[in-house]
Amino acid sequence: MILHTVNKSPFQNSSLASCLRVVHADAGILLIEDGVYAACETPDSLITEQAISQYKVYALAPDLKARGLLERVKPGITLVDYDGFVALTEQFRTVQSWY
Repeated sequence: MILHTVNKSPFQNSSLASCLRVVHADAGILLIEDGVYAACETPDSLITEQAISQYKVYALAPDLKARGLLERVKPGITLVDYDGFVALTEQFRTVQSWY
């Protein structure tokens, strides 16, 4: 099982799109730093309901809060704190970072 971390905004970088092309069903996707913009309810978000239903999608709550986005998170995305981030790195065998 792989945990994919995405730290770039999907509106300025293609790392999330690249990740979604290769991710497997048993993987997790963790949105961190500017990657949390993908967790928000927007018409052109790459994290669709289909992706949320296929993969375990997480977002780092402190990064959402720092950007004033905590109230705009799509349903189905699990929020984690820093301890939760560490727990995910222990749960998943490999971590793949997308820049």
